[in-house]
Amino acid sequence: MQPDHKPVSIFNLTVVVAALGYFVDIYDLLLFGIIRIPSLKEMGLTADQITTDGESILSWQMFGLMLGGIVWGIIGDKKGRSSVLFGSILLYSLGNIANGFVQTVEQYKWIRFVAGIGLAGELGAGITLVAELLPKEKRGIATSLVAGFGITGAVVAFFIKENFHWRTCYFIGGGLGLGLLLLRVSVLESGMFQKMKTKDVKRGRIFMLLNSRERLTRYVQSILIGVPTWLVIGILITFSKEFAKEFGIMEEIDPGKSIMFAYAGLAVGDVTIGLVSQGLKSRKKALYVFYAITALFMVLYFTLQWNGSASLMYFLCAALGFGSGFWAIFVTIGAEQFGTNLRATAATTIPNMVRGTVPLMLMLFQFLRSLPGVGYINGGIYTCAIVFAICTIAVLTSKETFHKDLNYEEA
Repeated sequence: MQPDHKPVSIFNLTVVVAALGYFVDIYDLLLFGIIRIPSLKEMGLTADQITTDGESILSWQMFGLMLGGIVWGIIGDKKGRSSVLFGSILLYSLGNIANGFVQTVEQYKWIRFVAGIGLAGELGAGITLVAELLPKEKRGIATSLVAGFGITGAVVAFFIKENFHWRTCYFIGGGLGLGLLLLRVSVLESGMFQKMKTKDVKRGRIFMLLNSRERLTRYVQSILIGVPTWLVIGILITFSKEFAKEFGIMEEIDPGKSIMFAYAGLAVGDVTIGLVSQGLKSRKKALYVFYAITALFMVLYFTLQWNGSASLMYFLCAALGFGSGFWAIFVTIGAEQFGTNLRATAATTIPNMVRGTVPLMLMLFQFLRSLPGVGYINGGIYTCAIVFAICTIAVLTSKETFHKDLNYEEA
């Protein structure tokens, strides 16, 4: 019997608020990728500068996410999961409002960095709360619903971009976040956390993730499992316009539309993998299925598009999004891998460490494509092959967590 897991619906208030919070989080997180070209073009940048400075601004945002993941994770285990939800959404909402006033690339970098710090706390804290609230038989489906609904924030961001000036898009995102703070007040703290607070255990010490070889292995594996999602989003989708030019696609490709299609696919994929995991009673088997789908459409992305069309590009973006829609299960695995005294630290830092690999993957991509005789397309192929192979090994060597009881602490 698990006294901390009271019979609750997967549609309870905490799940609903976590889903709405992740919706706003994704809207703001992906907004730069969607409005990258119009915003930088208005600042007077050339096409080449839009590519290189766009990569730089995205990298600064991702570095902010890495730092924020550490800060909010520690706060989540020391002060509580609910405090993270309030603080992080306040910071990224104000950051996005400030983004609406930027005038230079340098300002853009710094404010996306600050907004990134804020964006880092939402998902990990929300997933931790949901995982600790629901019994193990329901938590996979609940976290998939949170992610599946939340990811549609990118779709909404695209349609907002189509109807409003890019600065207004940032103001809308900040306003949505501030409005969500009213709902945050009604979210109760995790019972497992409250119980753990009464014990004499070390809480939120990030070095505990590193000072044990076995724990460090679990942590690194948990990070690598999620990297393919951002390999797809951070390179293949965000820079679909540049890839299209190299493929010889004559029609204009809108990266914002590519992101919209990819995240529509991700939303469906996140819900589907939760059902697949539930049906197979396994997180790993579900990951194998979706890794295979992602690999297939990566191959098709690089082989079908020579002198192709915009419609084919957008279809492949949606298909890649569906295949890499294992974000919810990946974050759930991260939460399930660690005890209550480290769970928020792990669950918050893990997805943000994944996001923080985007600058590293971009550096690898830039290096490979600069080699003699390689070029943009082959550089993308080699980057995908190297990263995907490493991540596949991480899945194969990781532990199954589907049936794991979460009511324990790390020594």
